[in-house]
Amino acid sequence: MFRPLASALVLSSLLAWPAAAQDSGKSDSFDVKSTVGDLHMGKDANAEKAGLPLYPGARPQRDDNNDPLNLGILTESFGMKLIVAKYESSDPAEKILAFYKDKMKKYGTVLECHNSGDTSSSNNDDDKDLSRPLKCEGDNSGPVRELKVGTEGNAHIVSIEPHDAGKGTTFAIVYLHRRGKSGEI
Repeated sequence: MFRPLASALVLSSLLAWPAAAQDSGKSDSFDVKSTVGDLHMGKDANAEKAGLPLYPGARPQRDDNNDPLNLGILTESFGMKLIVAKYESSDPAEKILAFYKDKMKKYGTVLECHNSGDTSSSNNDDDKDLSRPLKCEGDNSGPVRELKVGTEGNAHIVSIEPHDAGKGTTFAIVYLHRRGKSGEI
């Protein structure tokens, strides 16, 4: 899932170089429109932009390494939208898991996976792979629970991790939509 992000960052550098940046007046976002393609990078990601409601009482979790990310790249041959927002709650992981399991049903069958926190995979970026259903990776064990729905090209994911002391939960909401040469974002 993170391989397209690396490709997107390289592409965004190429887009920004020949194009004139259009300042949106906000210091937390960057927009470029050019003949090569369009780019949006910002910290304006949230649960709603990822297509899910925010768990009641949840607070954004922000530190130096966890700023929300809203990245959109649109060119003639490639398109991608990635939204990542991290939250925390005083509620136990089971309550958050049940809430999102119910809310994600509108996108299809919800898959529950368990992992140790490293969910990077090496997906092939061919257009034909974008329609493949999501699946659990690894040995499906560990304290982090993921809810997944959709396909390799259009995925909603909620990753839920209980705090070590057993009090409260951290969770991330991810939306990834990719397309090859044809289709819209």
